[in-house]
Amino acid sequence: MCFDPDSAPPIYTQPRTPAAGQRLVLTSFDGAAFSAFLAKPENPSGTGVLVLPDNRGLYNFYEQLALRIAEQGQMALAIDYFGRTAGTADRDASFPFMQHMMQLQRESLDHDIETGAKFLRTDAGGACQQTFALGFCFGGRQAFFASDPRFGFTGTIGFYGAPSVYPNGALGPTQRAKELRAPILGIFGGADHGIPPSDVEAFDLALRAAGVPHEFVTYPNTPHSFFDIKYSEYQHECADAWKKVCDFINLR
Repeated sequence: MCFDPDSAPPIYTQPRTPAAGQRLVLTSFDGAAFSAFLAKPENPSGTGVLVLPDNRGLYNFYEQLALRIAEQGQMALAIDYFGRTAGTADRDASFPFMQHMMQLQRESLDHDIETGAKFLRTDAGGACQQTFALGFCFGGRQAFFASDPRFGFTGTIGFYGAPSVYPNGALGPTQRAKELRAPILGIFGGADHGIPPSDVEAFDLALRAAGVPHEFVTYPNTPHSFFDIKYSEYQHECADAWKKVCDFINLR
């Protein structure tokens, strides 16, 4: 788990436009239903952002984040990963997400990410001319994978996504760097004990070798999941990270 159930994304920019959100159920390419939250700006920019949550799946933090993104003019869609095993009903803090996490398959994750990206590009989702993936923790790892051209993203952003091989042997973005193409923004915490600097360096070298445009930012002394309104001691780092995200999206 990346954030607590009552965590919330920091707010560092004034809204550019009103935004409204709604819960959806989408149908993946393999026919499975999964939950999503769509945040729509009143004055859309033509850009869409697919929000990829941490390993808890879709919950309040990411719905609030989608609304903050939409207030900047971008259509935002946050998706859940567990429709195949947990259904699409609302969940509380007792949801045993790790049980469902262990049942996830690479193919089904890719199907859901592709479905979300396609939705943003359709009239129903906003007819977005360019789309980005933005993920945190487990979702940050998926955002790195989503640089693969099959997803069609203009760029991808990962907050503290583990780039190396998982303990179960699953290859990470570092090992699959040759498959990646879209520009990547990676944001890491210097005091994140789960992602050592050597892993970030290895990912950097692999992307360089593969010719993938990328920028990595590591904030010294910040822990995993520092992008949380509760962490008042990291206000500067959070504000800078949010600015980098906005710049990355707006400049593409």
